[in-house]
Amino acid sequence: MRKLKLQELNRPDIDTFKAQPKAPVVLVLDNIRSGLNVGAAFRTADAFALEHIHLCGITARPPHREILKTAIGATESVSWSYHEDTVAALKQLQGQGYTVLAVEQADERTWLQEFRWQEDQKVALVFGNEVEGVSDAAMEQVDGCLEVPQYGTKHSLNIAVCVGVVCWEVTRQWRF
Repeated sequence: MRKLKLQELNRPDIDTFKAQPKAPVVLVLDNIRSGLNVGAAFRTADAFALEHIHLCGITARPPHREILKTAIGATESVSWSYHEDTVAALKQLQGQGYTVLAVEQADERTWLQEFRWQEDQKVALVFGNEVEGVSDAAMEQVDGCLEVPQYGTKHSLNIAVCVGVVCWEVTRQWRF
């Protein structure tokens, strides 16, 4: 066994990537404090060919040094926009036909492994602040909630890890 060289991966260039079909999934980052976490979300959105990232509230925006450090160029390939108000962004997405799902620990949640992709569905995944989680105002606006099961002593996953886990499962169902 040997590792593949970068040129053997056959990844598209940025223009080809932008033109290719995307998974009907968008990320909504609700007041994310760390530019490193934002950059990781960009890189994950590129890896799974997601439609868009909505950066809301205090969430850092490119070109931010920490975002660029972890995104490694994904800020150039992934479509994004900034919204001062998360709830307004969620209402806009719902008006465009997206099912808006918070990724949070809540009383009325669907375990990630029980989520089922619906034909012709478009999904907006809302990830919250590293300390406070998804804001209460955003939780009142969402259509549902996904939770990643956890079995250890910590109360949550780092947002960068959580984005990767959730995006893999959601796009796996869409693609396969």
